[in-house]
Amino acid sequence: MTNASSRVSLAQIFASRRMAAMLGLGFASGLPLALSSGTLQAWLTVEGVDIKTIGFFALAGLPYTFKFVWAPLLDRFEPRMLGRRRGWLLITQLLLAGACWAMASADPRTSIVALGALAVAVAFLSASQDIVFDAYRADLLEAPERGAGAAVSVLGYRLAMLVSGGLALILADQWLGWPATYRLMGALFLVMAGITLLAPRTTLDSQPLRSDARSEWTGFLSLLVAGVVTWYVCQTVFASLLPAKPDRFVKLAADTVTLLTAFGAGLWAARRAGFPSFVEPWDAFFTRRRALALLGLIVLYKLGDAFAGSLSTTFLIRGAGFSATEVGAVNKALGLIATIVGALVGGALLARTGLYKALLLFGILQAVSNFGYWLIAVSPKSHTLMAAAIGVENLCGGLGTAAFVAFLMGLTDRRFSAAQYALLSALAAVGRVYVGPASGVLVEAFGWPTFFVLTVFAALPGLGLLYWLRKEVIDIDATHAAREADQPSKETV
Repeated sequence: MTNASSRVSLAQIFASRRMAAMLGLGFASGLPLALSSGTLQAWLTVEGVDIKTIGFFALAGLPYTFKFVWAPLLDRFEPRMLGRRRGWLLITQLLLAGACWAMASADPRTSIVALGALAVAVAFLSASQDIVFDAYRADLLEAPERGAGAAVSVLGYRLAMLVSGGLALILADQWLGWPATYRLMGALFLVMAGITLLAPRTTLDSQPLRSDARSEWTGFLSLLVAGVVTWYVCQTVFASLLPAKPDRFVKLAADTVTLLTAFGAGLWAARRAGFPSFVEPWDAFFTRRRALALLGLIVLYKLGDAFAGSLSTTFLIRGAGFSATEVGAVNKALGLIATIVGALVGGALLARTGLYKALLLFGILQAVSNFGYWLIAVSPKSHTLMAAAIGVENLCGGLGTAAFVAFLMGLTDRRFSAAQYALLSALAAVGRVYVGPASGVLVEAFGWPTFFVLTVFAALPGLGLLYWLRKEVIDIDATHAAREADQPSKETV
C-alpha cells in the first residue's frame, strides 16, 4: 500500500460515523467517574465533612471493582430496543441523569447517608455503562479500526473527566454552587443518551442471545446470596469479638478479612451452582504459570499511585489551603493534560523498551513522583510548586498507565477477551477504591507529610513482585509481539 493510499484510508477511518460514536460514547463513559469520587470529595470537603468520613466515601467506587459479577447478565439479557448493546447504554445514561439530580437534592451536612447511597448508585451505573461500552466497541469496530477507535474513545473519556472534574469544581466554586453543578452534569447525560440513539448498529444486532440464561441467573444469585450472607456473618462475629470502639487499624483489618471472606464464598457458590460466563474465563486464566502472582501484581503495581491520589483533592483544599477553583484549574485540568501526555509518551517508549523494562522504569518514576505532594505538605503555600508537583506526578502516572494497560491486554485470552478484561480491570481498581478508608486513617494518625512518604513505600511491593515475575512479563510481551506479526496474514485469509 502506498503512503498516499495509507493516508486516505486513515483519514476515512477517523472521519467515519463509527469514530464519532467512539468519541461521544467514550465521553459518556468518562463523565460519571469524578461525580462519585474527586468532585464529590471536593463538595464534602467544602461542606466541612470530617476527613475520616470523606476517606470512607472512596468505598462508593466498589462497583468498579466488582463489575465483573454482573457483566455476564448484561451480556445475556438485553432490552429489546436499539439493537445489541445500545439499549443498556441508553438505560444507564438516563438513570445516571436521574441519580445526579437526586444527588443535587441531598445536603452533605444533614443527608450524608443518602448522599453516600446515591454515590454508590452513580458508580454502579457508571461501571455498568463501561461494561456495555467496552463490549459495543469490540462488536462495532473492524480490525483496521481498533487502534483508532481505542485512541478516540480514550480521548473522549479524558475530556469527560476534565468536564466532570476540573470544570465542575470551577463552576461549583465560582458560579453555580454544588447542587446546580450536579444538575448540569445530569443534563449532560441526557445529551449522551441522544448520542446513543444516533450511534450505528453492530453486525451482531440481529444475532439471538445464548440460551443458557437460566444457569447465568442461578449462578449470579448464588454468588450474590453467598457473598452477602458471609459478609453479614463475618460482621456479626467481629462485632462480638471486638470492643465497642476498636482501634482504627484493627477495624480496617477486620473489614478487609470480611470483604475477602465474602468474596471467596461468592466465588465458591458461583462455581457450585454453575455460572459459566463467570467461571470459564477464570479457569482459562489460571492455566497460566504463576497466575496468582500475576493477579497480585495487577493489584499492587499502581498501589502507591492510588494512595497518593485517593485524598489529593482534600489535601490540596484542606491541607495545603488552596481554593476549589485553584484545585480545579491546576489539579484537575493540568493533571489530566499531564496524564494524557504521559500516556502518549509511555506508549511510544513502550515500543522501544519492551513491556518489562517499561513497567519497571515507569513504576519507579510514578513512586518517586509522590514526593511532590510531600514537598507541598512541608513547604509554604505556592501555586508554582503545586503545578510542578501535580504535573510531574500525573505525567509519571500516565507513563505507568500506558505500560499497565498494555500488560492487562497481554494477559487476556482472546477466547474470553471481554470477560477477562472486565475481570482484570476490576481487580486493578481494588487499589484505587480500597485505599480510601486506609488513607483517611493514616492521615488522621500521622499527618499529611508522613502519609505521602508512606505512599512512596507502598509502591515497593509491586516493584519487587514485578522483578520476581520478570520472565513471565517478558514472555507475555513476546507472545503479544508474535500475535501482532501474525495478524496481517490472518486478516488476508
